[in-house]
Amino acid sequence: MGTAKITISIDQGLLKKVDSLVEARVFGNRSQAIQEAIEEKITRIDKTRLARECSKLDKAFEQSLADEGLDAEIAEWPEY
Repeated sequence: MGTAKITISIDQGLLKKVDSLVEARVFGNRSQAIQEAIEEKITRIDKTRLARECSKLDKAFEQSLADEGLDAEIAEWPEY
């Protein structure tokens, strides 16, 4: 996938920190620093999405569904 040129507004203090990181050669340039920051943030959001969605579930209802499934299958389990 190609890259796109965009214009952003950024707080002066934050820009100074980015420039310091570029000067210290942590990043090759401002664009690389900002791109990596955005990628990292999106990755974090994606990783927490499952936890957020699971927190919306009704735990009692989900447990009843699980128990219902086990009750139906338990008769088919071999005796040990």
